[in-house]
Amino acid sequence: MLIIDGDYPMAYGAIDLDRDLTRPIDEVRNAKPSSSRCESSPDSETMATIPEMRRGGIAAALAKICVRIQRSGSSLSGYRSGEVASAVAHGELAYYRILEAREQVRILHNGSDLTQHMDSWSTATDHSGLPVGLILGLEGADPILWPQQVHDWWNLGVRVVSLSHYGISTYCHGTGTGTDGGLFPAATELLREMDALGMILDVTHASDASVRESLEVFSGPVLASHQNCRALAAGERQFPDDILQAVVQRGAVVGISMDTWMLYQPGIDWADIPRNRRDLFPREAITLSDFVDHIDHVCQLAGNSQHAAIGGDTDGQGGRHAAPAEIDTVADYQKVADVLAGRGYTDKDIENIMYRNWQRFFKTWLPS
Repeated sequence: MLIIDGDYPMAYGAIDLDRDLTRPIDEVRNAKPSSSRCESSPDSETMATIPEMRRGGIAAALAKICVRIQRSGSSLSGYRSGEVASAVAHGELAYYRILEAREQVRILHNGSDLTQHMDSWSTATDHSGLPVGLILGLEGADPILWPQQVHDWWNLGVRVVSLSHYGISTYCHGTGTGTDGGLFPAATELLREMDALGMILDVTHASDASVRESLEVFSGPVLASHQNCRALAAGERQFPDDILQAVVQRGAVVGISMDTWMLYQPGIDWADIPRNRRDLFPREAITLSDFVDHIDHVCQLAGNSQHAAIGGDTDGQGGRHAAPAEIDTVADYQKVADVLAGRGYTDKDIENIMYRNWQRFFKTWLPS
């Protein structure tokens, strides 16, 4: 079965973690150590490379550009100025363009691109030589230095923007640092510019107040690329049911994250994230059954299977070490279908969740 991954920060893995993602996954996992690699994310834990995506039937992904401005209280690294953050974000965009020039990926700019790409994957008996489709998104809007600059990012191929990525951003309060405020004044103007363009708003990582305020201002298409359910796993990083219902009513697809921090039922203090999740639970404690619980919860809230999907946060969530026990690589995302079938989901429902919901959403909202 084909899969569309609703969240893959591929450029982060390539640039920040210095991985050659065009290589087979065993080569990446066993590569000679890099002097520039992040020590907290060893290569041995890599879940995805382009060949491994092909092997797993992952036809396309929402590929993120993820760069932040460093701010006091943030648990994540960033850059000291917006100008530098924006320049680095352009470097991540350049990486995706180089992959496209090498025919490793195909950037999907519009609905026709998506249709042609998915047709080629659905009719092929061998995916090993096909490019992987990428829809480009900004995870956190810090690289947009002023609201009107979003037009430049649109012209460069970006189709999805989220306002924050952990903590306070240029435009709003986000999750993951104990902050609970809403939008900043510039966000209203940015959202109106996005509306005018047809840009898609990703509400993932925004605080509850920021999401509620955004939905009042923004009338365009909304998605949640990697967002789990607070009713099942306590903590501010997950959405409460009223927000899930609000975005579903707007036609959103909600991608469920493979990050076990977001599947751990007792929840964690997102303002003080433990250094090592294994101090709280062994890898075997969280399984694909826990992951499918969140898919099922969205389906129950929606009353159908048309709004839940996979949003892996693939390798952005910590890699294999931080994924459910059955996941070794992204090829194991296929196992989600088996768990759904065991829960009584029909073949049509399973296809919706594995890829058709994302395909339908982007076919509707990418420019024609």
